[in-house]
Amino acid sequence: MATSTLTLRLAESEKKLLADYAKAFGMSLSEFVRTSALERIEDELDLKAWDEAKGEFDANPETLTAEQIAAKYL
Repeated sequence: MATSTLTLRLAESEKKLLADYAKAFGMSLSEFVRTSALERIEDELDLKAWDEAKGEFDANPETLTAEQIAAKYL
């Protein structure tokens, strides 16, 4: 995987907070920021998928047993 550089502008106190937190978990600052950002995106996508599934269920609250799902899709 090719890498590239991203520059963030932070107050010194914010940088110290992030660096201290990353160090507490044995991570570099770069690794911590990258992981945190990607996890945030994943969480947002999961929430969007849940909202869509909930909307579908609210529109048609039919529930199926595991056996019914297996018979329908397998």
